[in-house]
Parts: sequence; C-alpha cells; structure tokens
Amino acid sequence: MKETVIQFGEGNFLRGFFNYFLHVMNEKGLYDGKAVVVQPRAGGKCALLNAQDCKYNLYLRGTEKGEIKKEHHLIESISRCIDPYKYFDEYISLADNPDLRFVVSNTTEAGIAFDESCNFDDRPCTSFPGKLTQLLYKRYKNGMKGFVFLPTELIDGNGDALKKCVLQYVDLWKLEEGFIRWINEENTFLNTLVDRIVTGYPNDETAVLHPEDKYLDTAEIFHLWVIEGNFENELPLKKAGFNVVWADDAKPYKKIKVRILNGAHTSLVALSLLSGIETVGEAMNDEASYAFLQRAMNDEILPTIGDSEESRSFAESVFDRFRNPFIQHKWRSIALNSVSKFSVRVLPTLLEYKEQKGEYPKCLTLSLAALIYFYKNDTPEDNEAVAEKIKKGSIPEILSDTSLWQADLSELTEIIDNYYEKIKTQGAKETVKWILSE
Repeated sequence: MKETVIQFGEGNFLRGFFNYFLHVMNEKGLYDGKAVVVQPRAGGKCALLNAQDCKYNLYLRGTEKGEIKKEHHLIESISRCIDPYKYFDEYISLADNPDLRFVVSNTTEAGIAFDESCNFDDRPCTSFPGKLTQLLYKRYKNGMKGFVFLPTELIDGNGDALKKCVLQYVDLWKLEEGFIRWINEENTFLNTLVDRIVTGYPNDETAVLHPEDKYLDTAEIFHLWVIEGNFENELPLKKAGFNVVWADDAKPYKKIKVRILNGAHTSLVALSLLSGIETVGEAMNDEASYAFLQRAMNDEILPTIGDSEESRSFAESVFDRFRNPFIQHKWRSIALNSVSKFSVRVLPTLLEYKEQKGEYPKCLTLSLAALIYFYKNDTPEDNEAVAEKIKKGSIPEILSDTSLWQADLSELTEIIDNYYEKIKTQGAKETVKWILSE
C-alpha cells in the first residue's frame, strides 16, 4: 500500500484519532494509503513503534444514549516511523515521493511555534515548522506539487499559524521568492478543530488486554473533526461514517464545543471539589450535581448560544461522555488554571444571558462564587499572581479586577456575596440543592 500521508507525531492522540480513521477507510475500500510517521522531538518512541511493525491495538469505549459501547481494532495504517534526529536523509527524502498528498500533525499546542535559533542546514531543525520548511524546500526544488495540511494542534487557526511559521523561516533563511509563490499556490493549509478524549496506554489493564503491545491505545467512542475546506473526494472521511464536518468556517463549531463541553466542566469543577466529589463520573452519579448541570445546560447555556438541533445534540453527547465509566477524569486535573478557563468558557455565556434576559443566570453565577470560594479556601493550581489576588482580595476587589476576567464584574458583587456566604455556612452541596429549589 502506498504512503500517502506524512504524519508529524507518534503519540496517543493521532493513533487514537487519525490513524484509526485511515485504518477504517482502508478496510472499507474507500482509500488506499498509509501514513509515514515522523517523530517531532528527540527521544520519541519511533523505535518502539517500528519494533512491532507499526501495528497496535486500539480500544474505543464509552456510552452512547446511556448504553455501554466497546470496539476493538488492530490498527495497520502506519507504514513506518522515522526519527529525523537519527535518520535525517530518510526524513528529507519524503519530499521525493509523488504519492504523498496530506500532512497531518499533532505536536502539542507548543509545537506550532517559530524558533529563530533554527538554521536551514540543521539536521534537522528542532522546531516542527522548521523541519517542515526544510522538507517543503526540497519538494519545491524537485518541481513537485505541494501538500494539504491538516494540523490538529489545539490552537485557534492552527493551519494559518503553521503557514505563518513556515513563511517566517523562509524570511529568516532568505529563501527565494519563487519558493514563497510555490507555498502559496501549491499548498493548502486547513484550520481544523478536533474533539476526542484519548486515554492512551491503560497501565492497569495490560494483563486483560495485550501485554505484548507496548503501543496499545484507548479512547472514548465520541469523536468530532471540523475542517475548514473540503477534500472529501480525496479523503472520504464522511463516507466512511465518521463525525467529520467539512466547513467554510470552524468558529461556530468551536463556540459550541467551548461553551458546552468545556463550559460544563468549568462551571461544575469548584462545586464538585468543594462537595468532596473527585471525578466527573462521580458527579454524574450524584443527584444534585447531575441536576445542577442539567439546569445550567438546558436553561442557561443552550438558550444563550442558540438552542439549535446541532448544539442540543452536542450537549446530549457531553452527558454521555461525562458518564463514561472507562474514563476516570479527575476534577483536580480539570481545575488547573480555572480562572482563565472561566473567563473564556463560562463568563461569555453568563454575560450574554444577562444581556438577553435582563438578569444573571443562577447556576453559572453560583459557579463563579464557588470558584472564588475554592481559590480562597483550597490550594488551586494556577498562576501564582492570580491565585494570590483571589486569596487576599475582597469580593468587590476580585470582581472589579479586569486582569482576572477581562471584564469588570462589579455589578455581580451583591449576588456573589450572597452565594459565597451560603457556601460558607451551608456547604457547597446544600447550596446546590438550594439553587435548584429556587
């Protein structure tokens, strides 16, 4: 089978996401191609993957409409893995293969970054965009067509950001104008949005599954890939049955994901921890917490962002994902940097609700009061200056501090004072029950 995809990243996510898609498309006879994987960082796991012929087991597990669902796949969609730090010539020779059409990447959010210390003659450049520019230049010199880029890094406009970095290297290395034209005319950089929890190697289950498979991967059933553009005729993801959206603009989908999925996490995290609830699954099995999230979602979040069939369907999937018994998602992990998360994920909904309804939403406002109480009375993991401001500040000072929220929330002082006092005197769990009775 031909190599048709260059994949930067050998980690759990792509193996539980894109390589799975590629495997199924091949199995169904809809596609004929494998991915050649490039290890983006020194000290990666290419050797381990090659040692098992780049085959590995993938388990997908979760709930759909309340029912447990499990799938097992032996993934065979990777041809080989190249460590460019040891085998640079093998890496750069990928530019000579006319069958290679797509470039997929997941190098973490920090991967798409310009590092001016990279030189054109490095073998290889340390940065991902630097390595990519080296490869693209050889492709250009060969007089060949470029690629379609599908980055999955979790940053806004990931395709645009990757192209910008490449052009920065062209400028830094003083490469010719013809190369710039070729990048612009022969290559397509697509912005994408991905959503799937990939839980990786299950250390506690190896005896039950495949102890010989060092690259075994696990993930939830749910997945979403929104891609700005349309190459379905070449990469038939939708035809294969995947939840893939070829769109003109990914921003509306990102809004739905951030406000619903991430907003649900952030609005419940402090209340859960203050109630002694350690995981998301425990919260879904707690009557008051579950009812609180339902009301926040149905009465406050969905009506504010637009209660469409699409947003409601996504909201229903969130409850399924939160109930997934195979994922032990700890609230302590979710609580990391909660102030900045709240300002992006929950506060816009809270303020827009007030603008639309003329009053503040009770559940989301209580979640803000709980967040402040948590930061004052627990040990939050956050920027030291942020944590200190909330720990030492009065509620009026905290709410008026625009550096914390990117908005002046002084108008909420009386409400937050009231909710804060109830949490202090009655406890978080009883305060949740009280708000539900209102």
